[in-house]
Amino acid sequence: MLATLIIIIIIIIIIIIIIIIIIIPGDRNVIKKEAEKILKYKDLTIELQRLWNVKTRVIPVIIGATGTISKSFRKYVSDITGNHGVKERQKTAIWGIAHILRKVLT
Repeated sequence: MLATLIIIIIIIIIIIIIIIIIIIPGDRNVIKKEAEKILKYKDLTIELQRLWNVKTRVIPVIIGATGTISKSFRKYVSDITGNHGVKERQKTAIWGIAHILRKVLT
């Protein structure tokens, strides 16, 4: 079973809080993990809205171990400011998994 890489980034922009969740699960779990992470961080978004009185959004960036993405991936990535190419993100995920496999197998 491949290791799951999870990175959580919280960006506070003047009026809105964006929670970006980056995860690399096995390919079969991409859609399941996307829904799971949205539900998991729903309580956090509600709490942040209540505490700081700002809009809060969860953006799951889920890329499978071999570069598989969900249908909504491009929509989520377009919500993040800056230039984020899908192919570059897929390459990064594959290189990361290859690095983990090299460490485990040697």
